Amino acid sequence: MDGACKTYEGGDRPALLPTSFTVERGEFVSLVGPSGCGKSTLLGMIAGLLRPDAGFVEALGRPVEGPGEGRAMVFQDAALFPWLTVLGNVEYGLRAHGVARAERRERALEAVRLVHLDHVVDRHPHELSGGMRQRASIARALVMRPEILLMDEPFSALDAQTRTILSDELQRIWLETRPTVVFVTHNLIEAAFLSDTVHLLSSGPGRIVRTYDIDIPRPRDEADPALLDLRHDMLERLRAEVDDAAERRAQVAEVVAL
Repeated sequence: MDGACKTYEGGDRPALLPTSFTVERGEFVSLVGPSGCGKSTLLGMIAGLLRPDAGFVEALGRPVEGPGEGRAMVFQDAALFPWLTVLGNVEYGLRAHGVARAERRERALEAVRLVHLDHVVDRHPHELSGGMRQRASIARALVMRPEILLMDEPFSALDAQTRTILSDELQRIWLETRPTVVFVTHNLIEAAFLSDTVHLLSSGPGRIVRTYDIDIPRPRDEADPALLDLRHDMLERLRAEVDDAAERRAQVAEVVAL
């Protein structure tokens, strides 16, 4: 991504200032920042769901001009088809791509085993917990064998205990499969725990204000003091960004009032 920026519909309020960064193959990168800082906008441009107003985005050596093979997205809402079983949901993308029945069944079973759902393959979404539905959503993305996995706050709707369990599971899955991951989250310890690199964005309009390179060996433990120290530093910088943004808004309000 080089100089990519985006303005909200209507053209009078920027969502993301010109932003540049590179994600290496097999790297796990997280984007954190205040609400409205452009994290999901940035992820949407990598996915090809949004076009930058200026600059450009490349993935796998090609310009991103829309959704394409090699990239898969996991959203905050699992958004499973309610009339399909877990296995049917995981198979769906393969069926849409014309994969033969025997192969798609084998690949789907491999994916559900990877997320530890092989005991509920015949259940429907309403029979699953929130955490199990999100596991199924991750399996649905992984079954396509993407080189790039894009995740937009996939655990934010879950309770704290389930979120911690799924973070551990995601670490395990990433270590086993090694896709390139770009992960959006509000949870700072989650970002530090999972990532090789964390980009901290400013209050909207967003821009990268700090990059953290995390070389703590894996597998990791969220209680590791080094991770807690990282979280503390990110939190302090995030607070400073929020305070600066509030001060800037107050100064603009004073000028307008004059």
